[in-house]
Amino acid sequence: MSQPHSANQTRTTIPDNCVPDNYRSSHMSHIVNTDVLIIGAGLAGLSTALSLPKSLNITVLSKAALEVCSSHYAQGGIAASLDKDDSVSDHVADTLVAGAGLCTPDNTARILGAGQQAVQWLCAQGVPFTQNSPNALDNTSAREFSQLQTSDLHLTKEGGHGCRRVAHADDATGRHVMDALIIKAQAATNITILPHHEALELLTLPIASSQPFLTDNSDAKHCRGALVFDHINERPLTFHSRAVVLASGGLGQLFKRASAPNVCVGDGVMMAWQAGCRLANLEFIQFHPTGLALGDSSFLISEALRGEGGRLYCPQTGVRFMLDVDARAELAPRDIVARAIAAQIDNNGLGYVHLDVSHLPADFVKAHFPQIYQTLLTLGIDITTDPIPVAPTAHYSCGGVVTDANGLTDVPGLYAAGEVAYTGLHGANRLASNSLLECVVVGRNIAVHLPQYLERLEDLEEINGDIYYEAAQSAIEFWSAPILTNTQPVVLPISGLVAQQYGHGNKTLDVVDTNLAKTDVATIATELKVLMTTNMGITRSAGQLEQALTQIQKWQVSLASTELGQQNIIKNDSPTNIHELAYFQLTRQLALATLIIQSAYQRMESRGGHYRHDYPKLSDIPRASVVEPQREPYQQHISAAQSINISKTLNNMWKTLIA
Repeated sequence: MSQPHSANQTRTTIPDNCVPDNYRSSHMSHIVNTDVLIIGAGLAGLSTALSLPKSLNITVLSKAALEVCSSHYAQGGIAASLDKDDSVSDHVADTLVAGAGLCTPDNTARILGAGQQAVQWLCAQGVPFTQNSPNALDNTSAREFSQLQTSDLHLTKEGGHGCRRVAHADDATGRHVMDALIIKAQAATNITILPHHEALELLTLPIASSQPFLTDNSDAKHCRGALVFDHINERPLTFHSRAVVLASGGLGQLFKRASAPNVCVGDGVMMAWQAGCRLANLEFIQFHPTGLALGDSSFLISEALRGEGGRLYCPQTGVRFMLDVDARAELAPRDIVARAIAAQIDNNGLGYVHLDVSHLPADFVKAHFPQIYQTLLTLGIDITTDPIPVAPTAHYSCGGVVTDANGLTDVPGLYAAGEVAYTGLHGANRLASNSLLECVVVGRNIAVHLPQYLERLEDLEEINGDIYYEAAQSAIEFWSAPILTNTQPVVLPISGLVAQQYGHGNKTLDVVDTNLAKTDVATIATELKVLMTTNMGITRSAGQLEQALTQIQKWQVSLASTELGQQNIIKNDSPTNIHELAYFQLTRQLALATLIIQSAYQRMESRGGHYRHDYPKLSDIPRASVVEPQREPYQQHISAAQSINISKTLNNMWKTLIA
């Protein structure tokens, strides 16, 4: 997906000094060895890489060019309690309110409590944050910006925050942060950055290797690398590593209107689930209230405009409608504002509402929002005099791979940070600008824990004989899997139903619509976005979700019946060429969409970013919905009707909770 300001950006290439000799050779092995493999080159990935010891050989994978990541497009800023009149406890309180009962209090307090240190670390990396006094520094080099202190920074206010606590770099914070970190990472001799390398599957090995190993979990495994597709040379690669950090971003591109770039399809979530990780709260997709509603634009209009006094109006009546919706008006949490805008759009039929800042001084608007001003000016909108057409757009996944505040997942050796992870910080609705902070804090926490894990792993690998068991037990105990309380399991279809419905082998072909079988991958991918936007959008109901599950099942049957589908079902192989990759990507997206919809279908209440027409009340007991790890190959052609019937077994339980 293109961004309006991307024309001035150049495609990132691999610097010569970042490419290992064996990678440059045309006769190289398709196996690459590294100490730490980081999947994702956004803020979470690079914060981790730059904070790890320089003695470690680190490889960072980017699915596309380095600027194609959500971190790069972040506008508003990074939230932290930096003002003398603010406090961590106030920041935590605002976050818990926005999270609607589903934040994990301990992780929330720990992550937000590290806010000042995280912002100071970014200053040290040369991020050119906007200052209270523009003349405090000469501002001619990253070195001078590295002298900034958090007390020097200008703070803005966004929805849900009780005070000004958002540090920013004009209105293009993400771009400035990522530019600074990329320069640092490319200069580091121990970091190799590989753009256009797409991770496909995580590699796990038994903890005990070839040794006899008897513990309570005989299936215990640790993550030791990934299968990767090299888009530059169009070939598969195997990366062996001693630990893996998953920082692959979110899943916004499952929807038609999304702020995220086109690489964000939730593949990291699926890789972790298939490797043995739990997933939590997938149904909580946050829609940013104010995406630019102009053609197919994915450009965001920063919440900071509303923080500085921007107002929302009905284009037809000129009424400022948020005054009647919430006492906080335009600065209510995002889920409230997004639903209010969606309701207005349903009524006016125009597809947008107006965001207006023309009552603010023109010089102030141009100075504080230069990127938004210039971008919209090129599109014929002068925001100092004209209203901005806006509409909600899929923006952030509050759920993801279950982790703790140190980024530990359920699988030893696999860490996760950023939007792919669920630390419990965001709960049912993310508080604005908390996500960038989470990327830095958790990434740096990983960098503290990971070397200690590698030390234990080295000890384990060097031990033979009778004492191996004790050492292996010690390694497992050192890795503390994240703990979730007050959970509700998401019941998924069981594989036995496949045989009942479709029989075995090629009998699947007997139930396939021949027209569907001819549908190409690109068409299904496009239609999936429309389906998710329509049926799994800002508001949903049982009927909409059942319809979506039925349609996805038809697509899954269609794809499974093709020659390529039959080959992959039998061989269960990762793709080896572009054609197979497209099939692989789509089948995984359909599987993830099913998990998301099942989670929404079984949450029979309205909370935060999840609103059900048929269950508008809030349950008395907030519970995190949890998808247990995949224990066997996911059944792509399970009957949607059977899937829905299984989901309905939880109805009485949820009704009891809501009563």
